[in-house]
Amino acid sequence: MDTVDIIEQLENFIDTIRPVDEEIRKKLDFGYNIDNQSIILVQIRPDWKNPQIFHQSPFAKMTYVKASDKWKIYWMRSNGNWDPYEPAPTVKSLKGALEIIRDDKHHAFFG
Repeated sequence: MDTVDIIEQLENFIDTIRPVDEEIRKKLDFGYNIDNQSIILVQIRPDWKNPQIFHQSPFAKMTYVKASDKWKIYWMRSNGNWDPYEPAPTVKSLKGALEIIRDDKHHAFFG
């Protein structure tokens, strides 16, 4: 899978979870950052004191492990640590990881 495919999958995923209304997106939106072999999904909100400043809060992380050709899924704990997502800490594809995060059956990603 090349970078273009990864970005396309991420953009499609973000479109499915972000608010439809543009006015709401000014107050709550979602995005991602790519850092080497990891993708970090973030919630984007304006600063409560200065709405011109936006903060990104990470809530999910997927790391590709080349040796096993699998993706590891992590969730952000309230203490700021990344923990493996149980019951599915690894999956075979980025698509599978994104589906697990979107479904959020254990409320680890979206509360």
